[in-house]
Amino acid sequence: MQAHDVRSTHPRKNRKRVGRGNGSGSGTYSGRGNKGQNARSGGGVRVGFEGGQNPQIQGLPKMRGFHNPFRVAYQAVNLEKLQALPDGVTDVTPELLASYRIVRHSGRPIKILAAGDISRAFKVSATKFSSAAKAKIEAAGGSVQEA
Repeated sequence: MQAHDVRSTHPRKNRKRVGRGNGSGSGTYSGRGNKGQNARSGGGVRVGFEGGQNPQIQGLPKMRGFHNPFRVAYQAVNLEKLQALPDGVTDVTPELLASYRIVRHSGRPIKILAAGDISRAFKVSATKFSSAAKAKIEAAGGSVQEA
């Protein structure tokens, strides 16, 4: 292929010249029909106008409410879930909780809550702890580490 063989993939087409006599095929009314708003110069309706009927966009439901972009969504873990872990487990990390499917994602923030009782000593590492959960873990001989 040579440079002179290259053809455009977008064929150029001259605009239709209207109002140049009936012999051109676009004379008399110039493709605008007989009368009416669209036949007039400067005529026409705005985008979305439906002839006086309520426009479709106005019939659709609105997006209500507010989305806070700074909200931090914590994955909640109750103490009863930690108590249900196997006996050999002492170090509780986000990765361990994700491997046991207690939380969905190990990389997202985790908060330990105080629902349930705990009788074993765990070394728990999480983003946040409720004050009651921290007291229960330390009362059972464990320790907490906020990461």
